Amino acid sequence: MPVGDFAPAGSVPLTRDFFDRPGPEVAPDLLGRVIAHGPVSVRITEVEAYGVPGEDPASHTYRGRTARNAVMFGPPGHLYVYFTYGMHFCANLVCLPEGIGSGVLLRAGEVVAGAEVAVARRTAGTSRAVAPHDLARGPARLAVALGFTREHDGVDACPPGPVNVLTGDPPAAGTVRSGPRTGVSAAKDVPWRFWIDGERTVSPYRPHVPRRRAS
Repeated sequence: MPVGDFAPAGSVPLTRDFFDRPGPEVAPDLLGRVIAHGPVSVRITEVEAYGVPGEDPASHTYRGRTARNAVMFGPPGHLYVYFTYGMHFCANLVCLPEGIGSGVLLRAGEVVAGAEVAVARRTAGTSRAVAPHDLARGPARLAVALGFTREHDGVDACPPGPVNVLTGDPPAAGTVRSGPRTGVSAAKDVPWRFWIDGERTVSPYRPHVPRRRAS
């Protein structure tokens, strides 16, 4: 991983102080950055911020620390990877100082390196094709493309960790949009989802739909 004065533009890893801020501040600043894990790199085009315990009922940390969300209470700049709906992993970047409990969900991005590996991961065991803009379009797809699983929960995403978030190419002023978070039932109107306007890789907005109980 190139670092230092001779690193190409956009390839310098972000340091821990970048993440040592509130999630809603870090989230839009992550747009256009590149998250790299092994051969695959993804330019981030959509994120969602989640707040601190007791203040954001949509956050996994709302009711305090548990075995599942413990990483979110750790140092900033680590990955919080969780399993959802019994079939998908999703990846977050931890924000704020140790002990607080906040993060940013990586919702979507553009695969900018390692596309062949990302395609193989996304199509494993099937014969279906995946369009380039769909490779990391959605939090579960992004996690698959980058090869994140339960074992990556707690992995350091700051140097010299195995995952790095690079400076990348932040979007032009005026192209960042915000709106309600996707699919959450609590605090659903909080505008902490951020995306780059006009990017095909941004996932469609889906409001929470309560499940109907069988009669």
